[in-house]
Amino acid sequence: MAPEESSWWQTAVVYQVYIRSFADGNGDGIGDIAGLRARLPYLASLGVDAIWINPWYPSPMADAGYDVADYRDIEPTYGTLDEAQALIAEAHELDIRVILDIVPNHTSDQHAWFRAALADEPGARERFHFRPGRGADGAEPPNNWQSVFGGPAWTRIGDDPDSPWYLHLFAPAQPDLNWDLDEVRAEFEDILAFWFDRGVDGFRIDVAHGLAKAAGLPDGAGEDAEAQVMLESEARHPAWDQDAVHEIYRGWRTVADRYTPERIFIAEAWVSSNERLSRYLRPDELHTAFQFDFLRAPWRAKVLRDVIDDAIASAATVGAPPTWVLSNHDVTRTVTRFSRSQPAHLIGTEWERGRWTDEDPDHALGRRRARAAALVQLALPGTAYIYQGEELALEEIEDLPDDVRQDPTWVQSGFTDVGRDGCRIPLPWTQASAPYGFAPVPGTPTWLPQPDHWSEHSVEAQDDDSGSTLNLYRDALRLRSSLWRGAGDVTWMDVAPDVAAFARGGAQCWVNTGDTGVDLPATAAVVLSSATGVDRVLPPDAAVWLLEH
Repeated sequence: MAPEESSWWQTAVVYQVYIRSFADGNGDGIGDIAGLRARLPYLASLGVDAIWINPWYPSPMADAGYDVADYRDIEPTYGTLDEAQALIAEAHELDIRVILDIVPNHTSDQHAWFRAALADEPGARERFHFRPGRGADGAEPPNNWQSVFGGPAWTRIGDDPDSPWYLHLFAPAQPDLNWDLDEVRAEFEDILAFWFDRGVDGFRIDVAHGLAKAAGLPDGAGEDAEAQVMLESEARHPAWDQDAVHEIYRGWRTVADRYTPERIFIAEAWVSSNERLSRYLRPDELHTAFQFDFLRAPWRAKVLRDVIDDAIASAATVGAPPTWVLSNHDVTRTVTRFSRSQPAHLIGTEWERGRWTDEDPDHALGRRRARAAALVQLALPGTAYIYQGEELALEEIEDLPDDVRQDPTWVQSGFTDVGRDGCRIPLPWTQASAPYGFAPVPGTPTWLPQPDHWSEHSVEAQDDDSGSTLNLYRDALRLRSSLWRGAGDVTWMDVAPDVAAFARGGAQCWVNTGDTGVDLPATAAVVLSSATGVDRVLPPDAAVWLLEH
């Protein structure tokens, strides 16, 4: 395929739609396809190139749809397959491509395959990881792996001495598939084709690093290598990032390459280094992979610069574009993450909830930094992902009542980890009272409660405000095409220790993470600023795009 035909995904801006919380079209307080279809003009006016939709397949919702019961249909709460087909067509008419989420590491325990396994139908248990227990009467799990959500990664299906255990690296309702089996590989290649035939432009791959397990499922090497530690471990856990996973994706690439226009893949792969990440992006495997170090970087110029350099260099070794993300449905929103004191190094496992300190958040500070970070993200080469609500500068809702929490992490952690519900609150669209236009009927209770003050952050409140975060994103996406697409490599400029400044072509991006203002060059004009009134001095916690005279 000629480069010009496939270039869209190399520089695309993709908007993540967490469908339960985007827009409700039928009035039940849960987002759906009808709501998304009605809001497609909003996404077109924002200027995005594609949308990524979180799982919309039939599911018991033990983990918000990441427990899939049927990969070839639509969850009735969200709509129908015909509605999905209409959405794809309408998005394409607006020049918006559609990327779906696929969940290949595990199914739902209500999937037909797992029901057959529980019934011990011939060959059914081979599709999963069933093992006898250890210890007296097999009463201990087969190995020491722990679930990402907390607790053992194994559940026993009975009390008899010969009752086996099954593996679930996440919730017990999400049994892991056995990707050593050809039948599993063939099934998912057929699922890809099912959606590609319906016009889907690509897939985001959930837990892309988890499909292949080490032969024999050996114990992890100590507490720091348990399965719930999905990042940073140099001694890779037997459940993650095994070399055998790459042959699976070579098969997937063969399926995608049968289609015109080109179909693409984006990997969610938590690995120990960018060198390991680049292996997923070799020319016969996946197209792009999220750069999570950028998301984990604190508000420090040097750390941002180091992360950017490492990501670009690693992706270049395999000819792939880097992919930048500031937030998603699994992590604390950017505003809140930047609203507290920042560590001096990449944030470890505590970054997920944004609570490496107990200090109260300063959301005004977090918003200034989040706006600036968006300009840095959108000026970099490669692709960028925006999580819904980031363009509204929404904060994490950290004080949800315990009785409304729905993330399985809350229960499996023994009620010690509040989970991810705080970044999944339904969006505010209007300035009216809750549900702020999210549902068509005023007063409709939403599946997670919205805060009382969100009318001031709604789309309606920001729409005509030239200084709003919404219009900052609109301006940035409009200017990105002329300033940054095809602008060339990043060239750093030495300005000050707390400033990260780079040029690409004739444009520059400066970000000030320090406490004092910094003089801007007289040879360049401010084209866009995250702060108002910036001319010759860049204030703290702000970023600008400059164009040389």
